[in-house]
Amino acid sequence: MLDKEELLRLYNLDLQELLNISQMYVKNGVEFCSLINARNGKCSQNCKYCAQSSHYNTEINSFPLIDIEKVKEAAYDALAHRVSRFAIVTSGKTPEESDFDKMLEMIKEINKIEGLKSCASIGILTEEQAKKLAQAGLKRFHHNINTAGSYYPEVCTTHSFEERINTCKLVKKYGMELCCGVILGMGETVEQRVEMALTLAQIKPDSIPVNILMPIAHTPFESYIDKIDEENILRTLAVIKIANPKSVLRLCGGRMRLGKENQEKALTTSVDGLMVGNYLTTTGAKLAQDIEMVQKLGKRIV
Repeated sequence: MLDKEELLRLYNLDLQELLNISQMYVKNGVEFCSLINARNGKCSQNCKYCAQSSHYNTEINSFPLIDIEKVKEAAYDALAHRVSRFAIVTSGKTPEESDFDKMLEMIKEINKIEGLKSCASIGILTEEQAKKLAQAGLKRFHHNINTAGSYYPEVCTTHSFEERINTCKLVKKYGMELCCGVILGMGETVEQRVEMALTLAQIKPDSIPVNILMPIAHTPFESYIDKIDEENILRTLAVIKIANPKSVLRLCGGRMRLGKENQEKALTTSVDGLMVGNYLTTTGAKLAQDIEMVQKLGKRIV
């Protein structure tokens, strides 16, 4: 595995030289995934980037866990738009006991849809919850580290970085695939971006979603629009890919902060997956535009 000094050296290379290296590891297929926001808002955690935190007055539309029929409808729609993985996503530190059985039923219904693989992003897990998710047939669990361990206290203080790492370990212990990534542009240093890449290399996720902060009004990070520029987004994507060559590197929320040319450059040099459609509290690109972009680059949707 590469060490911090070598990754920092790579990060600071001439940009095209760096991208030429990361391009050696990028796949020709581009994996599409999408999500449904299954429970929104009223989260007890104080993550400084998040519109769903009850600590900040963001005036979002909060709602309880949605009906299973709505999940099925959204899942079939995703499949019709060439999506291969579909996630249920809920707010909150951990799954609420009163909702958990219903979440398990949602997963089972998604698994019945031929051609679609089930994913879930429902918070920090206990061992018993991880075991039940695996028994329900969940294919992949999503749980980000969000940022470097050394920077985590600047992002959230109501739970620890170690709790997130433990959930990732439980997911792998019970045989599920792991989707684990980061959010860029929250005030982290270049060294901390390299630290993220190395932490992910230790975790070995199957998929690494990279989000770019979209500052939300009335959150502590509302003014953080200038904490990372397009060139450094490309540099970070490249070093994450180099450090994690076997993982699908997925460009997700906030990718519209990259111009069209740089989104295409990312897809040809480091990225082999896209989160398509809308996200949790922000909007994404139109799916037809994503399909056109992938096809224009001579890549195939998998």
